[in-house]
Amino acid sequence: MTLLLSRTDIEAALDIPAVLAALDAGFRTTDRLPAAQRVGARLPGPGTAMCLIPGLLPDVPAYTVKVNAKFPAATPALRGIVCLHALADGELLALLDSASVTAWRTGLAAALATHTLAPRQARTVAVIGAGAQNRTALRALRTLRPIDEVYAYDLDPERAAAVGTVMPSARAAATAADIVLTATWSREPLLDADVLRPGLHLTSLGFDEPGKTELSPALLRASRLVVDDPALAATSGVLHDTTVDPALATPLADVLRGTAPARPDDRPTVFAPVGLPWQDLALAWPVYLAARSDAASPSFTFH
Repeated sequence: MTLLLSRTDIEAALDIPAVLAALDAGFRTTDRLPAAQRVGARLPGPGTAMCLIPGLLPDVPAYTVKVNAKFPAATPALRGIVCLHALADGELLALLDSASVTAWRTGLAAALATHTLAPRQARTVAVIGAGAQNRTALRALRTLRPIDEVYAYDLDPERAAAVGTVMPSARAAATAADIVLTATWSREPLLDADVLRPGLHLTSLGFDEPGKTELSPALLRASRLVVDDPALAATSGVLHDTTVDPALATPLADVLRGTAPARPDDRPTVFAPVGLPWQDLALAWPVYLAARSDAASPSFTFH
């Protein structure tokens, strides 16, 4: 019996603290697992296609395969499915809406990294790009630390107003806050080194495929750079086609394990993830368990 989990089903079953704990554990332990793959290709026209395989975590008896298509002008911009399979025999346990899984696991991982890297006293946030990724990141960050003020910039002022105080530019938002969250489709830097100051933290979610960029090379060189996967960052993320030395990038896993300090000095920090297949499983597995135990779950099953 396979569960069909829509956006509504996923959000109803989502336990944010449990997924944050699974993501934290995943970063600490996934070096013991086989290497995962992100396979991407351009489609004719404005879209891209991508497959993330396999999503694995220690002690979880399942794996994920995600197939996505990205169309920046569409709503939602990301469409696809996450297939959850039993590890023992490949049984298809659930099909989950990929847009929801991606937005939540990316936002939650961003919040975890942001909370870990930003100074404890940082309580003002700039949101640049007020879409699903940043909205979920902000919501999760509020569960980890108090937030006193949110400043927002988006090409759509109404969408920005739904998140926080509307700012006239990305630079204006960034200079007003202690923490900066960027999640856009930009292929030109939105922020340069002139926004940097001691103690500032930036999380950039727009370096998830070649050609996309939100932060200038000068900004990256002047900051302490933290990534989710150095190899993927070099081939398709923040270290792709830049003048930033890959050897200077610190894996987030090292920070969470305590083998690298969160803030060795007062330099600005940048977290620029690519997104990893196991993160889909960190969200899909607890959501699946909660939905399976829900009395209403038979209403979205098929044989």
